[in-house]
Amino acid sequence: MYQPAHGRFTVADPDAVLAEWSAIVPATLVTSGPDGFRTSILPMLFDPTDGAHGVLRGHLARPNGQWSEVDGDGEGARAVAIFHGPDAYVSPSLYEEKARTGRVVPTWNYVVIVVHGTLITHDDTDWLLDHVRKLVDRHEAARPEPWSIDDAPDGYIRGQAKGIVGLELRIDRIEAKRKLSQNRSDADVAGVIEAFSTGTSMERAVAAAMRDPHDPVLHSRPHGGDREE
Repeated sequence: MYQPAHGRFTVADPDAVLAEWSAIVPATLVTSGPDGFRTSILPMLFDPTDGAHGVLRGHLARPNGQWSEVDGDGEGARAVAIFHGPDAYVSPSLYEEKARTGRVVPTWNYVVIVVHGTLITHDDTDWLLDHVRKLVDRHEAARPEPWSIDDAPDGYIRGQAKGIVGLELRIDRIEAKRKLSQNRSDADVAGVIEAFSTGTSMERAVAAAMRDPHDPVLHSRPHGGDREE
């Protein structure tokens, strides 16, 4: 993933961001096969204890042909999992610099994590049930009355497991980028935050990310000039 040389958009600890995001944000899984690129959107849980850089685990519906191209040679396949955070278009009209010099252009603010690795499949029922249990428990945890796979008949759950194929992305590189106007002046940043704070839900999310220095994606915002990189 492209990162400008000034380094202001680079996240210092992408592993920490992945640990938080993978628990709440679905991934876009990208693989390449004989017919070109394939993509699927799916929840994936990060296990930092497995391997040098950890693994991401998820599953696809068995009729989804993407998984069948993964283990053709028995060694897995290269893949990328992308986790998208909030993003929004930034109009030049929001910048203080527009009124002062007019030397401004539009841009887009966003936060993203890109995870590279080797993807393998799992078809063992016990592996699938353990994976689904962990996935469900994670996403049900905040509910007042969490649902558990134990609430459903065992035979039913095992039958449902036959309809999915497990995936494991063995990670070798994690990249994270938060492009949130760190290269703008304080006055320009304030203008964007003020406008986004009363905008769409996505704009409000971007504004919250821009103003929160404790967010693991952000860290502190260095001062910058007025160039868009």
